[in-house]
Amino acid sequence: RRGRYHLWCGSAYIHASKEVAKLAASLEGDEKTGAGIVLKALEAPLYHIAANAGLEGSVIINKVRESEVGVGFDALKEEYVDMVSAGILDPAKVTRSALQNATSVASTLLTTESVVANIKEDTPAMPAGGAGMGGMM
Repeated sequence: RRGRYHLWCGSAYIHASKEVAKLAASLEGDEKTGAGIVLKALEAPLYHIAANAGLEGSVIINKVRESEVGVGFDALKEEYVDMVSAGILDPAKVTRSALQNATSVASTLLTTESVVANIKEDTPAMPAGGAGMGGMM
C-alpha cells in the first residue's frame, strides 16, 4: 500500500522469517529446501549490517528474532531499539520489491540450464599518467 513503512536495518526480514519458518515446517522435499534457502537469505541484510559495524551478525540476528515485532538493531548506536520511535524506517514498497526481485532472479537461475558469467581477472593498476612538458601550459 502507498504510504506504508517497515522497520528496517534488516529487522523487517528477520521478523518476517518467523512466519516463513512456520510455513516451512509444513513443507516437504524440495519445497522445504527452498524455504530454508529463503530463511537464510532473509537473514543476510541484517547479518551484513552488523558485520560492517564490526559486530557478530549471528548474535544480532538471534536477539532481534527473539524480540517483539517492531524492535530492531540500530547499528550506529549499537543498541536494540523500537525502530519506529528511532525513525529507522524504509518504504514498504522498497522492502517488498527487494525480496520479490531477489526471488525472481533466483527462480530464473534455478530454472536455467546454464549461466554465462564473467570471471574477474586480477589485473595490475593503470600506470601513472605522463608528466607535463615544460612551457606547454
